[in-house]
Amino acid sequence: MMDDIALAELRASLLDILAEIDAGDALGSAGQKTVELDQQSVGRLSRMDALQSQAMSKATQARRDQQKSRVASALARMDDGEYGYCAECGEDIPLKRLALDPTVPTCVTCARG
Repeated sequence: MMDDIALAELRASLLDILAEIDAGDALGSAGQKTVELDQQSVGRLSRMDALQSQAMSKATQARRDQQKSRVASALARMDDGEYGYCAECGEDIPLKRLALDPTVPTCVTCARG
């Protein structure tokens, strides 16, 4: 089991990740706007580039949403006193593993299987 200091540091890491995601959300929303069809100002290739850029922006947003969900889940496990224990087998998740990615819900053994 981890001590209160390690738990506080991991909570701070999770909140930092959440802040980064929120900042990315603010920057990424402009790239997801509908691409307008205006042949006078935007040529066909430019429109295709804009559509591709929009698709990439939407995919990036989907990854941010998934990460935000993982962070929220980890914070909920902390609040419930279940953080640091594998969600599958119940064993302790090594602190080094949590330090690398504080959102992981499983130990290495269960993650492999």
